[in-house]
Amino acid sequence: MRFEVQHLSRYDYSLPVALGSHVLRLVPQGPALNLIWRELYIEPWPKSQVIEVDSYDNEVLRVEFSGHTNHLSIRSRFDAHTLQEPPIEGSWYLLPWNNPAIESSSSDPEVAAFAAEVSARVGGQVIAFLDALSLELFTRTDRQVRPLGNAQTPLETLRTRHGACRDLTLLYMECCQSVGLLARFVSGYQAAADTPDGQRHLHAWPEVHLPGLGWRGWDPTHGMRVDTGHVRLCAAPSQLETMPVEGGYTFFGAELTSTLTYEVRIATSG
Repeated sequence: MRFEVQHLSRYDYSLPVALGSHVLRLVPQGPALNLIWRELYIEPWPKSQVIEVDSYDNEVLRVEFSGHTNHLSIRSRFDAHTLQEPPIEGSWYLLPWNNPAIESSSSDPEVAAFAAEVSARVGGQVIAFLDALSLELFTRTDRQVRPLGNAQTPLETLRTRHGACRDLTLLYMECCQSVGLLARFVSGYQAAADTPDGQRHLHAWPEVHLPGLGWRGWDPTHGMRVDTGHVRLCAAPSQLETMPVEGGYTFFGAELTSTLTYEVRIATSG
């Protein structure tokens, strides 16, 4: 599938600020992606730009600024083709797994019980569990758009049956980890345009590590496996480590207020 994406983020400050170092996680990436071209325009223009690879193997851009400004504008544009990943095949032990990389005690008992019920329903089959969990969260949850703020807790999403894509992602991750499956948080874009407000937004979904296949994604916001309709920007153990723009500023004077406005445009074909 071909993706043409424009993503504008603008921060306005009520007083002049000195921008600190910023990390931008806006590079489309992944093994199933052919990036045709991309451009990034930043205002004010940084005094330096350095491409880095973070501890989770994401390509990020670190930018440094000089002087003072009342705003920060970041416009990312790219054209890319997503490719079909190899089919999910193979056999694994039945759930739950004893995975030493996961602390089973970190899962909320109510979330763990919910995951165990879904697993029992499909006889503990790993792929059937991942498919069933995605569909279960899709059908039982009132999916909403909440542009700002961190994700709510998995238990809150489970109990209230409503949440944004990042909330469903964290709940899916905790369900997986409660049965011994390693999961991570992914931010990016998706082709489906059926958002409740009719606008386009940054999207989130979980990826699960499968022996022999690596990281593979499911999208509980749409009740499906991640396919060519998704473009990954960043993947990490938590939401905070996938924020598209991370940085700070300093200022002198009275109280300061800051506002964020953004616009995402996505065109797909094929």
